[in-house]
Amino acid sequence: MTLRTIPRAAVGGWLKVTRAPLDATFGVLGRESAQVAVDRVDATVRAVAGAALRDDELLADAGARRRAADERARALRLREEASLRAERGADQAAERREQATARRRSATQRARTERKRADEKREKSTEQASRTEQRRRAANDRAAAEAEDTIEARNRRTKLESLDAESKALGEREAALAARDEAERLSGAAAAAKAERKRR
Repeated sequence: MTLRTIPRAAVGGWLKVTRAPLDATFGVLGRESAQVAVDRVDATVRAVAGAALRDDELLADAGARRRAADERARALRLREEASLRAERGADQAAERREQATARRRSATQRARTERKRADEKREKSTEQASRTEQRRRAANDRAAAEAEDTIEARNRRTKLESLDAESKALGEREAALAARDEAERLSGAAAAAKAERKRR
């Protein structure tokens, strides 16, 4: 142990003895924020002593303890914020559940009322509905008959158009064959005439 380490050890021992009851008390009470405050005071005392004694190691220890206290304070703040957000979320979820329950009750009551009204209306209009159904069926039968007539007329028209197209195609083919035959005849006649001229 050197002359420089003796004051450092004395400062450390004094701080340890001084803060021991505080640490014990705050630990039992769960007052972590108070423990962070004690850590900062510890770091400040070490910094002052390190400056007074010109002890770089004590100053470095004070800086490290201050940074650790800052990190603990930041972690504590984040935990408190998370806890507050969770509490708010739980309150909001409970409120939403209550609102949903109220909406379900209201919807159930409305459904009952509407169902009762519909039943009464249905009972009153059974005969009218039967007449309406008969009229609807008659209209459907007429529409089906008209549709069938329209389809038959369209089919006849399509068949006639197809026959016309086939007749036209046959006529065009016959004309083409006649033209080809005529061309072959003319070509043969020209060849015969040419051969006749050569013999002369």
